[in-house]
Amino acid sequence: MNDAKQAVKEKLQLPVGYALVWSGQYENMERVAEKLMIVLPVAFFIIFLLMYFNTRSAAYTLIVLLSLPFSAAGAMWLLYLLGYNLSIPVWVGLIAFLGVDAETSVFMLLYLDMAYNTMKGQCRMSTMAHLREASLEGSVERLRPKFMTVAVDFIGLLPVMFAVGAGADLTKRIAAPMIAGMFFSFALELFVYPAIYAIWKWNTEVKRRPELMPEAV
Repeated sequence: MNDAKQAVKEKLQLPVGYALVWSGQYENMERVAEKLMIVLPVAFFIIFLLMYFNTRSAAYTLIVLLSLPFSAAGAMWLLYLLGYNLSIPVWVGLIAFLGVDAETSVFMLLYLDMAYNTMKGQCRMSTMAHLREASLEGSVERLRPKFMTVAVDFIGLLPVMFAVGAGADLTKRIAAPMIAGMFFSFALELFVYPAIYAIWKWNTEVKRRPELMPEAV
């Protein structure tokens, strides 16, 4: 629209008493963009508060939020491949997916914590090898429920992507970021989360507790 306005301004001289008014669907996107500048930060802030009240830890909350941009990047790739522009339905799908992603991330951290505390209670948490073992055990336990979550979402949303008829263009743009985002979230939580968790626990707890080292025991 800016290019069109500039071209018309340079090449068209309006007679006295005439004026041009630009109108179209782009006006809806401009109004929505203004609202999204408020809605998106509020949505992220609400997710942050819910995560914090649930985990009671700022570190856990930041780890969860760390995954959101990378999962959203996966959704953007599918939108690019499908040729979908950013629109209101796309933003609705992205916001809905980010909420689901944050929820499943909390469950991953819960399983990692359970494995860590179990080995810690057995006095088997003194080296990085022990920490890696706990992270691997926690992520493996999460594999089946995480796979079931992704499979259910995928099976439920896949028919929407092949829908035809009235409203199909709208629903496809809501479902597309959710489908792609869930797959990226699946890989991220199983492969990246355990590594981040192990690095965090090593630098904040295990390494700083010399009484747990084999020599002290």
